[in-house]
Amino acid sequence: MANRTDPLAKNIRGTNPQNLVEKIVRTKIYQHTFWKEQCFGLTAETLVDKAMELDHLGGTFGGSRKPTPFLCLILKMLQIQPEKEIVVEFIKNDDYKYVRILGAFYLRLTGTDVDVYRYLEPLYNDYRKVRQKLADGRFSLTHVDEVIEELLTKDYSCDIAMPRLKKRWTLEQNGLLEPRKSVLEDDFEEEEEKEENEGIADGSEDEKNHQRKSPERERERDRDRRRDSHRHRDRDYDRDYDMDRDHDRDYERERGRGRDRDRERDRDHYRERDRDREQGRDRERDRRDRARRRSRSRSRDRKRHETDDVRDREEPKKKKEKKEKMREDGTDHPDPEIAEANRLRASLGLKPLRP
Repeated sequence: MANRTDPLAKNIRGTNPQNLVEKIVRTKIYQHTFWKEQCFGLTAETLVDKAMELDHLGGTFGGSRKPTPFLCLILKMLQIQPEKEIVVEFIKNDDYKYVRILGAFYLRLTGTDVDVYRYLEPLYNDYRKVRQKLADGRFSLTHVDEVIEELLTKDYSCDIAMPRLKKRWTLEQNGLLEPRKSVLEDDFEEEEEKEENEGIADGSEDEKNHQRKSPERERERDRDRRRDSHRHRDRDYDRDYDMDRDHDRDYERERGRGRDRDRERDRDHYRERDRDREQGRDRERDRRDRARRRSRSRSRDRKRHETDDVRDREEPKKKKEKKEKMREDGTDHPDPEIAEANRLRASLGLKPLRP
């Protein structure tokens, strides 16, 4: 229940808002003590108090990849989905720099391209120092404008993949954004006005006209130069992005080949192991068959010997009984005629003749 998205929350980029954080990182956050104790039951109003207590930003750190409180609050904002006005107030907060970064990070994940440029580019003028926790658990010093630069130009920040952002000059060409105006441009214009006033007081009409026209040309030239610099920077970013994508593609292809080799090696190993096991089973089966045949042969030999022993013991007894029978019926009489007569009498059931 505590990890479910608000039922009234809308899908962001066609998916559940919490899915903008990768599943492994999301699971780490769900298991962290800060999420269970400090983020339970937070609303858009009470989340401000937790954001004001932040003293550093960062993603995951340490060997077990523990999430920072900053990352836990980002996921909590994705879960409850505060209104856009509240997020804009976070960004415009000048008193608490970590609240400002929290709102900017959330808007970078969920906002449109126009809103991202409109609300995050003014933060380039915030040069306050902030602490960032690195992956090894140590802290490093950075600045708010550097964090905003990372959000607008990098693909990953705080172990979260940033959604694809359109180029600024593309939005300018489509009329969705005005050309970026630097905050120092007003100072430049004031200096140019001062120089122009001095020229009016000291010089002739030609010099006045020249100085009146030259600031305008300089301003136009500066605007063109800044626009070109933005376009070059965007092109460099595209080129770096393409190079990184090609490198990632080559890396994935090489890793896929390595996995295929490992899989083939494992398959050969398992095939050889199965063949050895099959051969071992065949040898064991042959050994058992030989032992069974030897056992049967011994049993037959034993039975044959026992039969011979019984026959040897019974034959003398039969001969003896036969002799005694012949002696009783007189068929063994030494006189052949008497013996023949006794045999005839024995067949008739008569008593034998006695000499």
